[in-house]
Amino acid sequence: MTGREAPYDVHEIPDFTLECGATLRPAKVAYQTYGTLNAAKDNAIVYPTWYSGRHWDNEWLIGEGMALDPDRWFIIVPNMLGNGLSSSASNTPAPWDRSRFPPITVRDNVTSQHRLVTEVFGIETLPLVLGWSMGAGQSYQWAVSYPDMVQRILPFCGSPRTAPHNQVFLDSLAHALRADAAFAEGLYAPDALPARGLRAFARVYAGWGFSQAFYYDEVWRELGHTSLEDFIVDFWEGIFVVDKDPNDLLTMLDTWWHGDVGTTPGFSSTEEALASIRARALVMPAEKDLYFPPEDEKWAVSQMPNAELRVIPGVWGHFAGGGVNPVDTAFIDQGVSELLGRPSGI
Repeated sequence: MTGREAPYDVHEIPDFTLECGATLRPAKVAYQTYGTLNAAKDNAIVYPTWYSGRHWDNEWLIGEGMALDPDRWFIIVPNMLGNGLSSSASNTPAPWDRSRFPPITVRDNVTSQHRLVTEVFGIETLPLVLGWSMGAGQSYQWAVSYPDMVQRILPFCGSPRTAPHNQVFLDSLAHALRADAAFAEGLYAPDALPARGLRAFARVYAGWGFSQAFYYDEVWRELGHTSLEDFIVDFWEGIFVVDKDPNDLLTMLDTWWHGDVGTTPGFSSTEEALASIRARALVMPAEKDLYFPPEDEKWAVSQMPNAELRVIPGVWGHFAGGGVNPVDTAFIDQGVSELLGRPSGI
């Protein structure tokens, strides 16, 4: 069984103190696994989720005959803190409920995932950590935080540091959501979500997730939509209005906004943190990604000792990494296959 109907597991971490100083009692990390951990415990791959995504949203890159084949690899998909399955504003009791839920950093996520991998499975070596968008940011952080453990990383359509232009976009999302009077400073009731704010949020997002060329060429028709409005309502409002909690969205947004491996304790800059990465890296930005343009990731690769840049071609923008276009999926899958076939960086 796959998808959202499948059961998932939860690892509870007692007294998990976050970087902000608050402590979750306990922190809950929801996760799904695919495949079987071998006796040597050396076939595990960590594949974190992305902004608003859940574990089933990663399944497009996992399957028989693909690079992430469960017959060979043991793939762990941990859900981000704040995504509604792991500890989040929407599922944490008082006093950390709703808008009172504490700030979460990328390192908080990676630390909780490391606890999951080591405490539940006893894994000491990871052949690969990969991810899309915020999952890419977590991949970079894994390599910086646990250099002796992570052998390879493949961040696609994401970055080790959130750029200022990206932060401007994130601020616009937050303001659109909070402008709805029903938001009530984040203290709305579960049955009274700020629907107008969520729809505005989705509309802002729609202008960024795909490229200008995607819209100009009406590529959305390839996804089965009959008009631009049909695409905006069905695709974008379908993502954010149907089953997403606003406080959860704001928690993950804040995590994204502050993402920077350079703030890892022991480092004085992003450049220094990137230079410390020992893992072999294949960095795959999308050609027309408005959040994470290739030139930004070209810079990141230039700071890393064992990294290659490979741009995903085409007009799908950020969603080249979202599993919606088979051509892009095949391109990413090929990159994963090649990287796993190469010697590790450590």
